[in-house]
Amino acid sequence: MSALLAAAPGPGLKYRAALSIGYGGGLRASEVTHLKVRDIDSDRMLIHVERGKGGKDHDVMLSPSLLVLLRDYWREARPQGWLLPGQSRVDPISPRQLNRAFTSAKRMAGIKKPATLHTLRHSFATHLLEANTDVRVIQVLLGHSKLSTTARYTHVATKTLGDITSPFEHVKGLT
Repeated sequence: MSALLAAAPGPGLKYRAALSIGYGGGLRASEVTHLKVRDIDSDRMLIHVERGKGGKDHDVMLSPSLLVLLRDYWREARPQGWLLPGQSRVDPISPRQLNRAFTSAKRMAGIKKPATLHTLRHSFATHLLEANTDVRVIQVLLGHSKLSTTARYTHVATKTLGDITSPFEHVKGLT
């Protein structure tokens, strides 16, 4: 993930910030593109997502490292309304621009595996699951109403399976 995010096209930090928000907050492309400067809450370390899928508002975590990157980006670009303005600065960056930035970063990072911008969101959920985060917490972070929707993102990773001990190991006297 580090190589992909570091390879985000420049000049400047705009696309690195955009892709990092997608991964760091587990956001959909449309949620990333519609963030406003005021949605970054550095006091509570949250990113506020207005009218995500289904028209729901929700908050996601803002990591300290992501906040540092966003502050660097803000000092460089001085966005006013939209956090990631498009070329006209009146409109937000388009999902198409964001997809092109992702594709370029993937190529520059030498990543051959199939991946889309949505892979950042999927990786966010998978990495949280691998770190033993409760699936219900992941559900809230992704803004899902139903746990079954979250379950599609959190396929059981091989690493996680290897870390689990069968309850049979605790049964005494059978072997």
